Amino acid sequence: MTKNVKLLIVAGARPNFMKVAPIIQAIAGFNQQLRGNDTVMEYRLVHTGQHYDAKMSDVFFRELGIPAPDVSLEVGSGSHAQQTANVMTRFEPVCEREKPDWILVVGDVNPSMACTLVGVKMGIKVAHVEAGLRSFDRTMPEEINRLVTDSIADLLLTPSVDGDEHLKSEGVSQDRIRLVGNIMIDSLVANLAKARESKLISELNLKPGGFVYVTLHRPSNVDHRESLRTIMSKFESLGVHFPVVFPMHPRTRKMLAEFGITHHEKGNVRIIEPVGYHDSLSLTENARFVLTDSGGLQEETTYFRTPCLTLRPNTERPVTITLGSNKLTSVERLDADIANVLAREPKFGTIPPLWDGKTAGRVLQSILEKS
Repeated sequence: MTKNVKLLIVAGARPNFMKVAPIIQAIAGFNQQLRGNDTVMEYRLVHTGQHYDAKMSDVFFRELGIPAPDVSLEVGSGSHAQQTANVMTRFEPVCEREKPDWILVVGDVNPSMACTLVGVKMGIKVAHVEAGLRSFDRTMPEEINRLVTDSIADLLLTPSVDGDEHLKSEGVSQDRIRLVGNIMIDSLVANLAKARESKLISELNLKPGGFVYVTLHRPSNVDHRESLRTIMSKFESLGVHFPVVFPMHPRTRKMLAEFGITHHEKGNVRIIEPVGYHDSLSLTENARFVLTDSGGLQEETTYFRTPCLTLRPNTERPVTITLGSNKLTSVERLDADIANVLAREPKFGTIPPLWDGKTAGRVLQSILEKS
């Protein structure tokens, strides 16, 4: 007799899309291989609508081949409390209607925590992909989301060994933990051929290895006038020597306008609109180095072995530093760190274990074992 296992897969902010795409594709592949009385995996995709800008979401759905969401909560932006409350209020009726066996959440955004809270209170099992990541900085909203989600979710699916160790140190029992690898790398591997067809580098008149790729959006960097003014000034100084490609996040653009900080493309700083996933991968693979405050880019640069300077005091992905090509930096140390990167070989570091493009299959297997 065929057994059905039904999942509600939650996607919120843009990086979530790259994390759910391989899982959706793995479910399709799993169901195609049914034999006799095997389990059938069913899913509904829930888009919380945290990113409502088409440049920040719709393009990713198209590029990743994700089907249109079955449910859109259309939460939009707002304070952390507003966003969390709105997700919970709108997600609960979805759970009542769909009656899933599992809720699958990814990453550390507000909707992931909110949907976990709803699921656990309703007695629905919750699986968390990217569990166990820790920055040990509770001023970061994402860190609170990680701690809350991991403390109550039923199945904690970790990307690297340090995630397992963090969870065990917090008293999580081994039977709730599964080391599955990095789901972001599944999307990277699946999209690499298309990324290498990107024309953006040639359209910007750049040469592989001859430019710097910058992304910046975290409140700690962009919500303070003097910090943002200093950072923009340093980009312009860097641009005198290297073309700087800066797809500007809407939040960063908004804060520049609020603070009255004018930015000019002197020194070859190319400020462009947010780019799609394939263009971003192309920039990451071909940059001389990447300067970012993004979690995902720390992982992607590690896979490509592209030098990465992360403009943050900490990272929840320390394996990108211990094994990969990443280094934490600050505004004060930035000039020296850039000089050190440019003095090193163009590619360095190693790819961590299980960052092999096969994580989604291990995610599904882990869920089936607990079903």
